[in-house]
Amino acid sequence: MSRRPFRQLVLASAATAAAIALAGCDTDNIVPSGRAQAPLSDKMVAELEAKQMDKGSPILLRLFKEDAEAEVWKQNTSGEYALLKTYPICRWSGDLGPKIKEGDRQAPEGFYTITPGQMNPNSNYYLAFNMGYPNAYDRSLGRTGSELMIHGDCSSRGCYAMTDEQIVEIYALARESFFGGQKAFQVQAYPFRMTAENLAKHRNSPHLAFWKMLKNGSDHFEVTHQEPKVNVCEKRYVFDAAQPEASTRPLVFNAAGKCPLYEVQKDVAELVREKQHKDNAEYASLVNRNVSVVASRNGVDGGMNPVFLAKLNPVVTSEMDSRGQVIIPPAATPGALPREPNHPPRETTIPLQPKTEVAAADDNTPSPASLVRVANVPTPREAPQAKVGTAPEEKPTSIGGLIGSLFGGKSEEPPPVAVAAAEPEPQPKKTVASRVKGAVVAAADKAKDTAKVVAGKAKELVARKKPAADESRIASNNPAPTNTPLRSRIDDATQDLAKAAPPKDNTPSRPAAPQQQQPAQQPQPQLRTAFTTASGDSGSSLSGAAPVLPAGSFNSRFYGTR
Repeated sequence: MSRRPFRQLVLASAATAAAIALAGCDTDNIVPSGRAQAPLSDKMVAELEAKQMDKGSPILLRLFKEDAEAEVWKQNTSGEYALLKTYPICRWSGDLGPKIKEGDRQAPEGFYTITPGQMNPNSNYYLAFNMGYPNAYDRSLGRTGSELMIHGDCSSRGCYAMTDEQIVEIYALARESFFGGQKAFQVQAYPFRMTAENLAKHRNSPHLAFWKMLKNGSDHFEVTHQEPKVNVCEKRYVFDAAQPEASTRPLVFNAAGKCPLYEVQKDVAELVREKQHKDNAEYASLVNRNVSVVASRNGVDGGMNPVFLAKLNPVVTSEMDSRGQVIIPPAATPGALPREPNHPPRETTIPLQPKTEVAAADDNTPSPASLVRVANVPTPREAPQAKVGTAPEEKPTSIGGLIGSLFGGKSEEPPPVAVAAAEPEPQPKKTVASRVKGAVVAAADKAKDTAKVVAGKAKELVARKKPAADESRIASNNPAPTNTPLRSRIDDATQDLAKAAPPKDNTPSRPAAPQQQQPAQQPQPQLRTAFTTASGDSGSSLSGAAPVLPAGSFNSRFYGTR
């Protein structure tokens, strides 16, 4: 046995063992089937021979989201990579742009390396291989995610999905390259083909700087047709970095650290520079001409190659057969679609903003689906306003309350203002003087009523202590004799309060015009109530303490408002 076949047999056994060891990545304990060992078709073998490619030569895979295409490049006998075949991608999820975190449904973009250990022959999606996300660049930015594959079954949740027939062929090409001695192959995932025109059409994207960095790697591949060597430092990709001629220390790259001193091979650097100079000039020209940008993909999840969309959404023509039936042209697809395909809409649309509609209280009909229903919350009621007419009388419930309402200090709430009834005519603006006068009138009326209540209560108390003759005298409407100072003091207090207010008219009237304010009156000293006695009247049945006029009495409060 020659050394070359023996070496291929050993590498094939190692690749198969490594793939089986990784089978727990996405399996349900499925026993490995022959699908992972399916040979290349006769058609593919003939195509390899026509393009001067060996079955075991290295491969390279390029993915383009917007075009929904996957390209398999293979090294030919001259040592350069050439395009072998382009596969329409059945499904990819997310939007244009890199994957950021676990669960965002984004399919990765960047440069990834696939080793034999990442091949999964027992995938629930027929066959698969792990892309190796996150790579060193993704990890340097703190990005998260796992088990992002290229697999079959045409169903994607952050992956690139092919049909089962397609993944069998791609898997076999990768397997044969491992058998031929390739240790790992490279996957280049792009948002679109990295041309100046596409960049100009996506110039408003927040990922433009990232895509220009990916274009640098794409340029290295396109000018050399060789797999670019990829490193990461300072949180960016570096391509085809080589050790300087004068340096003896090997290059060490730290994804988040400072880049070491390196150089790019002169002929490669010159070719890349020329291509980028041409592309930059074309990009500037397109921007100056204000080339239209692509439509927003807001609300659209992923994409699908048009060949699969045509199969799922056939285009009806106007042609009819002999029986009068409309002819639907068949769409040839490279493989069977799943029974329940998850495909994006036919066109990219921008969802309309929902309208807001407040439901009426008696509206029980359902609103259209495009409207947002808002609960009908009762509006808070306004604070109660003073009624037109005399304010309702609040009767105290205790003797202390009777005295406090008449001669007490500052109350917790101001007394309600009585507003005279008026005809439904526009009300003139009230001046400060008119508002003060109105308050004085209302307070005087209330003071009179309260004085009457106080007098009645006093009569009841006196009646309990005085003889029957005194009771008849107190109950009389005539003025009290001079030998009964209690009634005299009550009448004096009532008359003093009544002087502060004009005569009350029971008929409704319009609000009085503002008048000139009266000069301030000096508060009456030593005003006594029905529940106090003179200092010498020790024999009275209501003898007790004799308080002076409180500081918060009616007179003091009225003049304090001025």
